[in-house]
Amino acid sequence: MKKDLIISIFGSTGDLTARKLLPALTKLYQNKSIPENVLVLALGRKDFDTDSYLEAMQKLTNKPLDIKKLKKFVSYYKIQITEPSEFINLQKYIEERSNPDTKHIYYLAIGPDILPGVAKNISDAKLIEFHNLNQVLVFEKPFGHDLESAMAINKMLWAYFDEKQIYRIDHYLGKEMIQNLMTVRFANRIFEDSWDSKSIESIKIYVKEKEGILNRAGYYDTSGALKDMVQSHLLQILSLVAMDPPKEYQSDYITDEKVKVLRSLSFDEKSVLFGQYDGYLDEANIPKDSKTDTFVYFKAFVNSPRFRGVPFEVLTGKKLDRKESFIEVTYYPTSEQQKWNLPVSANKLIIKITPTDGVDLTINSKKPGLKENLEVVNLSFQTPESIEGNVPEAYEKLLLDIYMGSRTLFTRWDEIEASWHFIDQIKKCPHDLVIYKDEKEIIKKIKMLNTLK
Repeated sequence: MKKDLIISIFGSTGDLTARKLLPALTKLYQNKSIPENVLVLALGRKDFDTDSYLEAMQKLTNKPLDIKKLKKFVSYYKIQITEPSEFINLQKYIEERSNPDTKHIYYLAIGPDILPGVAKNISDAKLIEFHNLNQVLVFEKPFGHDLESAMAINKMLWAYFDEKQIYRIDHYLGKEMIQNLMTVRFANRIFEDSWDSKSIESIKIYVKEKEGILNRAGYYDTSGALKDMVQSHLLQILSLVAMDPPKEYQSDYITDEKVKVLRSLSFDEKSVLFGQYDGYLDEANIPKDSKTDTFVYFKAFVNSPRFRGVPFEVLTGKKLDRKESFIEVTYYPTSEQQKWNLPVSANKLIIKITPTDGVDLTINSKKPGLKENLEVVNLSFQTPESIEGNVPEAYEKLLLDIYMGSRTLFTRWDEIEASWHFIDQIKKCPHDLVIYKDEKEIIKKIKMLNTLK
């Protein structure tokens, strides 16, 4: 039977497929968001059939997979991805199951070291033909480890594929509140008219993690917090927060504005702080002399008419007090507030990303009673518990957008180029590596830095 959608997953026996891709595809299939006539090819070199493959995937995740449903559209296909001839066989296998309008998605859940070889084999076997937008390539970060390596990866990909055939996944962009950022900004007059340096004193973008590196030593020690988190997730958030309204709410126009932000970035060298949690060197497979950062903080500036002079405090780290991600916008006092003889607090807008989605706004209000006392009142919205379980996971949204051809939540090459250029400048900044035992200790260091200035 000819299929309307064929998704081929390279690296299908890994954690990502078990924990994220298979559950997301199950939901999309169940909700009829993708064609019922879909085939997911799980590609791997191990001696599995489909049943034993799905059993192995269940062992990689604590959450139960819907094996019965997955068997309706998943098929295991054995392949040695270093052998070009096996890609020719794969092409014939897929062609027999395709019609002229079939959408083909090739998802590379593989390491960056084997990406070039697989990309070349895909192209040589004509699994993806240049300019055919029904045939697309998807791969995960890291998009290089610096500007030079990112440029090399991109040059390699452009030799085989058109930019519009390439989907670079930063899963953070699939989170519900990140998707909601533009709506909060541009669909609410109360924020749209005050979203600039005249009203905003400072902005914090914090992504904090409670866990350590878990079992990611091999990757993490060659990356660190700056390259793993800031280059992708935090700079993407910053660009959405600071960008000007796009000409139209379509992917290329939105990306154009994000790129302008990334290209305008500078930072305060004296604010840069790198840290490493106490115990990192005791983690399995970590060199005892490793200088890898697990924490980074700095103040960035967006040199645009809208935000010139406003500090963006960027912070991310592991082994902190709690897992939470948020954007905190602090406003200047109003011109009238200086006439009051009472303590007046700054208005703050807090956009919460994890662990719960929501928006908080603090305002000043008179305390009930006879005295002229003020209190801070919190106006809060949080995703209701009744629908929290129905909010799509990031990978559901990302996979659906790939199928639909929507590129808004994917990173374009010029975004990556601009972000790596900025990150490389921070890496060159002279700095010490602070060893911290807990969040209070590292935050105290930041306060000392800001006080000294």
